[in-house]
Amino acid sequence: LNIQLPRGVLLLFVVSAILPGIALFAPVTPRWTGIVLLLAFVLAIVYLIRSSRHQDIAPEGEVAEALEKQRPLWMAIVLTLVGLVLISVGGELVAFGAARIIALLGIPALLMGMVVTPAVIELEEIVRQALPSKEGRHDISAGNLVGTLLYFTLFNLGLIALITPVQVNPLIRELDWPFLVVVVLIATCFLWRGRVGRSAGALLLLSYAVYILLHIVVR
Repeated sequence: LNIQLPRGVLLLFVVSAILPGIALFAPVTPRWTGIVLLLAFVLAIVYLIRSSRHQDIAPEGEVAEALEKQRPLWMAIVLTLVGLVLISVGGELVAFGAARIIALLGIPALLMGMVVTPAVIELEEIVRQALPSKEGRHDISAGNLVGTLLYFTLFNLGLIALITPVQVNPLIRELDWPFLVVVVLIATCFLWRGRVGRSAGALLLLSYAVYILLHIVVR
């Protein structure tokens, strides 16, 4: 895949993996780290918006098709609300199912939350990233990857740390977070070159398999 992402976006990708570490080096996530992460998220969004103004982006694919159809505003609002409801219901179902699996199979809650549940949730993400890639818009898929990490590590973790400080499992700072940083650095090297081949994909999949194996072995 030939992917061209601005260097600043790739730096944001790395920062969004490293910065959450400040919230993990205490038994409980401090509230001030939530403020720092949320501020970093806002600055990242501002940077992305400002940098996008210097790019000439023409509507393509689904965006161009939607503009041509000129659907009424009320329909767009209704579809958005329906989508939000379905996402909320889906999230509740995933949480309920995960709790039942933990109870019935005795799977550790951390392993369930770090491996099984995200794998189920990411099925939709894989589909949404595969469609642009199939149409030759690999930059959209890569941008989606960067944006997802920004929201999960800076916005989600920042909001949680600010509202409800939580206990930090030592395994998160000793295994999960360092592994995240290493994998993101590896992925950034591929993206920096502007080309991600099958060997790179195989290496990343192997890294994920090693991550799961380490979780099983450590426990």
